[in-house]
Amino acid sequence: MRAEVTQGGRKMVGRGEFRGLPPGPRMPSAMQAIGWSMRPLAFLERCGRDFGHTFTLRVRHDRPWVVLTEPEDVKRVFTADADAVTASAVEASPALGPLLGPRSVMLLDEPEHMTHRKLMLRSFHGERLAGYGDMVVAVTRDEISRWPMNEQLALWPRMQAISSEVLLRSVFGDTQTEHMARLRERLSRLTAWLNDSRRLALTTVVGPRWLSHNAGFRAVMAPVEADVLAEVRRRRATPGAQDSENVLAMLERAHAWSGSPLSEPQLRDELITLLSDGPTSTSLAWAFERLLRHPDKLARVQREVLTGQDDAYAEAVVKETLRLCPVVPLIMRKLLAPMQLGGCTIPAGATAAPCPYLIHRREDIYPNARAFVPERFLGAPAPAYAWIPFGGGVRRCLAASFAQLTIKRVIQTVLSELDVRPAGASRSAGTTRSSGATRSSVAFLPGDQALAIVTRRTGHDDPQWPGTGTAPRLAA
Repeated sequence: MRAEVTQGGRKMVGRGEFRGLPPGPRMPSAMQAIGWSMRPLAFLERCGRDFGHTFTLRVRHDRPWVVLTEPEDVKRVFTADADAVTASAVEASPALGPLLGPRSVMLLDEPEHMTHRKLMLRSFHGERLAGYGDMVVAVTRDEISRWPMNEQLALWPRMQAISSEVLLRSVFGDTQTEHMARLRERLSRLTAWLNDSRRLALTTVVGPRWLSHNAGFRAVMAPVEADVLAEVRRRRATPGAQDSENVLAMLERAHAWSGSPLSEPQLRDELITLLSDGPTSTSLAWAFERLLRHPDKLARVQREVLTGQDDAYAEAVVKETLRLCPVVPLIMRKLLAPMQLGGCTIPAGATAAPCPYLIHRREDIYPNARAFVPERFLGAPAPAYAWIPFGGGVRRCLAASFAQLTIKRVIQTVLSELDVRPAGASRSAGTTRSSGATRSSVAFLPGDQALAIVTRRTGHDDPQWPGTGTAPRLAA
């Protein structure tokens, strides 16, 4: 392999392995790739036990991953200048490249990334963000009106339906059209295709080139691309559409004002990035999975909803869910210059990988770290650079606030109208052990898909306890 290092102010490129890295498993790269592909979370935990807070993985032949779980090292990576690190999201999630495209804000390097990020941020912050809450409530109510009562159902697919519709409405506004119905169905087909376990494993081991050239992937991806761009053209041709407050119109206006109107290929990548759900729906599934296994926590958050209290406990549930079940286990940054991490000088060309999954399980940072304890976030901020489910620094997920708002509002709306009790593996009250995690295309979901039984709430005399009282008024 070729590794670029800096010596005496000059860039030197040499052959051979990166040297002087933190310890790590000695098994061949191919075996590490299989371990990462088949059981990535268990693989990380075993390496953490064997090698400590900083270790090196060689999952890819050409670039080692230096896994970081020390907050100071994480801070150093997240706050580094753009000429010292660059994004490398495709390293850990090879499906992202073919799915999102090279012009996605997630995959752009500096300075293009920051330019596009600033133009997109206004769609997900301030008053605009607050307005999304009403829409999330309305979407959730519409979806749960179709749920079967008093029978076992998996919540994850239903969280996918809610999250997908929230994204469609935020991007396009009106979704009650034939064109939107077709796009909705094709997005669902694409997501199902990507989530096939065999394809996920093959993409992880072989890399994105396999997916890019796969005929099956193109067969499900191309119709989505065509429908997205056809919708853009329809709206561009509709008088007044450019004055709307949906994300598409705001994004196009922002780029037009900046003097850099978006081309169709650029719009394709940005809109697919916005519409390709996975993280929010899986986080929602994990929130309900954890609450179902902790009846006291479920009762407390539902009581908060039903009595119209503030939403402090619901927010704590969201934060604790994202701590225990972060969207991605590793956040990848390619080093463009040597950096001191974990007591070693990591050379340019290596990948620095802050690890939310292991950081969030450190007992010295989070006592009783493996337990679901939302109370740890009541009245206390998340520790700096030790709660990083959305990454950090200038590349922190720009829709992080939107995702947290969506998760909270969905939980509140479901619990205001339904009583939810465990089913399947989590049927026994107090069974706190997780159902285990299964890989999806961009995240990890509960192994049992959050099985539950739901019933409609009915009016009773005492509104203080779940299962009684009438549903409170929520914004709609």
